[in-house]
Amino acid sequence: MTSDVVSDLEAPPSMDDLALTSSAPDPQAKSPGPRVLQVLPALGHGGVERGTLDVARYLIDKGWSAMVVSAGGPTEDKLKAIGALSVQLPVDSKNPLVMRANVGRLAALIREHGVRLVHARSRAPAWSAYYAARRCGVPFMTTFHGVYSGSEQFLKRRYNAIMASGDRVIAISDFVAEHVAKTYGVPAERLRVIPRGVDLDTFSPDAVTPERVQALRQQWGLAPGRKVVMLPGRITWVKGHLLFLSAMQELSRRDYAVIFVGSRDPKASYVAQVEKAIIEAKLEQQVTLVGACDDMPAAYALADVVAVPSVGLEAFGRTSIEAQAMGRPVIVTDVGGLSETVMPAATGWLVAPDAPKELAGALELALAMPEDAQARLSQRARRFIERHYTVQRMGRKTMSVYRELLEGRRPSADTQVEGVAGNPDR
Repeated sequence: MTSDVVSDLEAPPSMDDLALTSSAPDPQAKSPGPRVLQVLPALGHGGVERGTLDVARYLIDKGWSAMVVSAGGPTEDKLKAIGALSVQLPVDSKNPLVMRANVGRLAALIREHGVRLVHARSRAPAWSAYYAARRCGVPFMTTFHGVYSGSEQFLKRRYNAIMASGDRVIAISDFVAEHVAKTYGVPAERLRVIPRGVDLDTFSPDAVTPERVQALRQQWGLAPGRKVVMLPGRITWVKGHLLFLSAMQELSRRDYAVIFVGSRDPKASYVAQVEKAIIEAKLEQQVTLVGACDDMPAAYALADVVAVPSVGLEAFGRTSIEAQAMGRPVIVTDVGGLSETVMPAATGWLVAPDAPKELAGALELALAMPEDAQARLSQRARRFIERHYTVQRMGRKTMSVYRELLEGRRPSADTQVEGVAGNPDR
């Protein structure tokens, strides 16, 4: 996208541009609270989509009105089930002509539905949402869900920079906030750190029945009484499966099972590398790739240890906080925002991303932990998540930013970039 095309997004829409806007029934037409529009490319199963759904649910619970624009997807049914208004537009497109048309479509929706604030969660839709919000005179804000590559290239940096153009900019971790401030020059008064949250009702040891755990144990062929180490996440290089297999070879003990829980592309070269490494290390009887799991709370409950040995920069670490919410010890690598999600020596271990021996040592300690120590760690982990990483906390802090913009308030001292500024609440 060139600068000329970006500027051209401000051009007025034609009637054809508005043809795709929805006239779907509005489930919150009589809601007394302000209406917030969240915009994202599509409604899949990732962290961006889950955060959108969690914020929409929180807004509705508090009497506000939640609207989401996307290209659709499997999560749309969940949005509709909680009473949010979901509208499909081609906001996933990076075609400059489509993005230009989306400005008019979004502006029409903002006016039709009385939207008071626009919240963009990805770059392509953010370009259209920015100009639509400005055209309608409503606040515009963004969330950085990751660290975008290519910032050293002018055009890519220009494309990425729309996410730094919000009246407020949310980062999902201190790591991301520091990157945004340094790379895009977002000042502290516009920048907020609001980590993702866990639903503590769903991810609760008390909510998972023994029958659910036993069903997974049987499905995955795990022998009763054998310790289980789980690596949750898609089978991709960034998740560090090869690093973990190297660490396993540093241990003499073989009295534990390892399950890689996550979707995988059987045609991907990395999947083939992982399968080959398992065979070459003679770990076929110990390591199993079980695929995706629809009952992750039960999967965490089944595990004795959860490892997140990422080797690439992670913006955050959702699996780490989910595991700790379930009272499980975690072993995570010191990369990106992942390192923020654990209390080293209290709720788990923090190891270098290029040190299989260090990872092996943490695994040895975790597997050898006495039952009383496990119980104490479990309690600490749950309390840690309750304090810092709940969906309620994420929703409350996000709504606080919304209120700040809607009420035209200047940011107060305690709403600055709290993690970067050393706020004790982080």
